[in-house]
Amino acid sequence: MCIKFPQFVFYIFAFSFQSYVNAKKNVLLIVADDGGFESQVYGNPVCKTPNIDQLASKSTIFKNAFTSVSSCSPSRSSFLTGLPQHQNGMYGLHQDIHHFNSFDQVKSLPNLLRQNKIYTGIIGKKHVGPENVYPFNFAYTEETDSINQVGRNITKIKELVNKFFSTLNNSQPFFLYVAFHDPHRCGHTNPEYGEFCEKFGNGEEGMGVIPDWKPEHYKPEDVIVPYFIPDTPAARRDIAAQYTTLSRLDQGIGLILKELNKFNHENDTLVLYTSDNGIPFPNGRTNLYDSGIAEPFLMHLPQQTYSQVSETMVSLLDIVPTILEWFNIEYPDFKLNGMAVKLTGKSLLQFVSIKGNEVVFASHNLHEITMYYPIRAIRTNNYKLIHNLNFKMPFPIDQDFFISPTFQDLLNRTVEKRETHWYKNLSDYYYRSEWELFDLSQDPYELHNVATNSSYSSILVILQNMLMEWQIKTNDPWICSPSGVLENKGKFKEKPTCLPLFNGI
Repeated sequence: MCIKFPQFVFYIFAFSFQSYVNAKKNVLLIVADDGGFESQVYGNPVCKTPNIDQLASKSTIFKNAFTSVSSCSPSRSSFLTGLPQHQNGMYGLHQDIHHFNSFDQVKSLPNLLRQNKIYTGIIGKKHVGPENVYPFNFAYTEETDSINQVGRNITKIKELVNKFFSTLNNSQPFFLYVAFHDPHRCGHTNPEYGEFCEKFGNGEEGMGVIPDWKPEHYKPEDVIVPYFIPDTPAARRDIAAQYTTLSRLDQGIGLILKELNKFNHENDTLVLYTSDNGIPFPNGRTNLYDSGIAEPFLMHLPQQTYSQVSETMVSLLDIVPTILEWFNIEYPDFKLNGMAVKLTGKSLLQFVSIKGNEVVFASHNLHEITMYYPIRAIRTNNYKLIHNLNFKMPFPIDQDFFISPTFQDLLNRTVEKRETHWYKNLSDYYYRSEWELFDLSQDPYELHNVATNSSYSSILVILQNMLMEWQIKTNDPWICSPSGVLENKGKFKEKPTCLPLFNGI
């Protein structure tokens, strides 16, 4: 049996990159926090997102986009460096006492752009470090302000975007990164504002007012429950609150695009919209199943007036090479931890013709400090292979998701032996096989692990080898885990070797 790779050909017809070689060029990168596919353009007719839909009407709509890691800081570090988390050093959340950071030698996108005299700005959630690796000329983030103000108050965000453009030398190209905190949960940190901060700024007593926000409210019975979430009253109420926050995100995007037009940058700015990781529900964020890594991704080229759909698989690791090519900047030659660094993502510009062996890779180590669960994955059009390195331990649950109504209801139903209305059970969710192989053409929900099925043995070996090659190329310290130890110093310096632990794995 061989792996069949459907051949997709995707073209940007009238608006090729070559049209802009000599034109003024800027970039606006908009990122949602734990955002998903709750928009009309991605098939959800209930959640109202007219501004995202309007942007999509003149963008390339990627239907198969994936983050390389399903956790906030690691994901942001990956799409700001073009390097997976295990290569750039941001193994877990950059916050409080956890203090995960990228390696000091990493060449990030904002650093490279500043060196090439491009004015860089960030508004909203930064959540990466250290500062010398991720420097911005203009910065209003959780490091300078309340995260709810710079990440959820869309009037404040609009004013900061206006300030960015007002301080910009009009002859200088710019890169503006607007990182919303919506629709991230907030029941763990600010329960007074609701599970998704859907009450923050809505005008009710004690909630404050966001002048530019017209809250949209949804009935639990009307929401669309994704296949990987239990269809229960608690989950439906949770999703309804999520929709309200998503509507605020959407209205904020509309305000940003109006500011872009107000300052006459609508015809010289590449606009990208995506999210950092999967939504914070069962099987979503912190997982490398598709429900945890599949992302919305829109790319609008200046003066583009039409929409087109691409089925081509793309990765958020493609953001850095895309933006560097947009600005005609070469990625530098340098070494990281003794190994030459090469980007594994690809630019999405020019007349793109992508055929054949399409693959995306993913890599996860931690979310919170107590959530050590390293995973590696490779996905093709037809198959997904997941390597759970810590498979002998239960899969960990993060704090804000744990106290969510959806998960608490799932826990209570399981303990009380009541119907969960979930497509999995908690025991199988916690305890996973070392290798999980899914035939996506037959099993798109990734329910049936065929790794031990002899009919798939050749596919398993091919994917394992491809995953290993990517780990070698990206200098993955976990490459020998869990059955061996990597020796790459002393007599092994010229030929790094995995030495067996004889631990039964």
